[in-house]
Amino acid sequence: MRLILWGINYAPEPTGIAPFNTGLAEWLAARGHEVEMVTSFPYYATWRKQPQDRGRLYRTERRGGVTVRRCWHYVPARVTALRRMFHETSFLATSLLRLLTLRRPAVLVVVSPPLPSGVPAWLLAGLWRRPYVFHVQDLQPDAAVGLGMLQPGRFTRLLYALERVAYGKAAAVSGISSGMLAAFRTKGVGEARRVFFPNWVGDVLPGPAGPAERAAARAGFTTRHRLPADRPLLVYSGNVGMKQGLGVLVEAAAVDGAGSPALQWIVAGDGAGREALVRQAEQRGGAAMRFLPLQPEDAFVEMLVAADVCVITQQRGTGQFFFPSKLLTVLGRAKPVLAVADADSELAHAVREGGFGLVAPPDDPAAVAAAARAMIQAGPEALAEWGRRGVEWVSQYRRTSVLEEFERRLEQLARPA
Repeated sequence: MRLILWGINYAPEPTGIAPFNTGLAEWLAARGHEVEMVTSFPYYATWRKQPQDRGRLYRTERRGGVTVRRCWHYVPARVTALRRMFHETSFLATSLLRLLTLRRPAVLVVVSPPLPSGVPAWLLAGLWRRPYVFHVQDLQPDAAVGLGMLQPGRFTRLLYALERVAYGKAAAVSGISSGMLAAFRTKGVGEARRVFFPNWVGDVLPGPAGPAERAAARAGFTTRHRLPADRPLLVYSGNVGMKQGLGVLVEAAAVDGAGSPALQWIVAGDGAGREALVRQAEQRGGAAMRFLPLQPEDAFVEMLVAADVCVITQQRGTGQFFFPSKLLTVLGRAKPVLAVADADSELAHAVREGGFGLVAPPDDPAAVAAAARAMIQAGPEALAEWGRRGVEWVSQYRRTSVLEEFERRLEQLARPA
């Protein structure tokens, strides 16, 4: 089966949507399908292209059995709603031209964001007389309104109109959480076209580290970053942007600063909001808060093993529009989770359902600090039990079972009507 995947994020980007786009494409290629990926030059999560890519219009490469077609796009130095729109539009323009030169696929798989790709996908599908699947990682217009990036008005109505076209013309609309599928239902997507396609973890989960491994990781991590060896570690790792709402961690660290034992808060990541977050911490005298760059794979694993609690945050009012893929990674390592999220969010629901941590409101630093301290004070046995439950819960998202089910749907769509 010949497949074209179209999405703005791909390897070697280490975080966000890219690992899942890459994993899907390479898994399908390994299954014997002919796969082409039409994507951008790497830029995320630093929002900077690599020096060798600047000014290049197109490039083709082979990676993991996949033919990767990279297309020029504008990357803003500072991300705003308007600049992000230009960023996405530039990619859609150059990549659409590239798509028009390719042989038609059996199925076109379109990954959103960017949302406006639905309209050209519909046109391409009509030209090729082949179906397209619209795979949604973020409910983009809902999220933009929830974050305050957009106000109700003409432009917002335009986005929702684009969404209706993207969903309405697709042969199938897939989402990564049950909440997304519920949103699709309210947006008029019939049951037969709604597809649950969650992000995934590996088939073999690492599980909890042994005492010796954890002691070595902790010693290595604290020594390398000159951290106090005796402080419990609360770690956030990933994108540092608006939707994460990480300012509450800075405030929580300041609120908790007088507590005993002192907690060490870590934010390891890059993104459009990092500079402002560092300034906020400096103004609050954040000795208990340490910022690190996004860690390479080996260092990332060491950091997770060393952590006592992993923290996942969401901006207030956005929890129904996002499901953080980083949750799956930390649960696979048997780490307890402090979820800073709305009580009705998908993240909070998962924590309560799986029983692998605590939930704190995203606009209450004192409550976040209290929840963090409660988890640490619960002791090693309670932390280990939260971790065990997390491994049990996340096992439902093992890679092969998730991707085989999606492959079956693609094969059904590829068959002539």
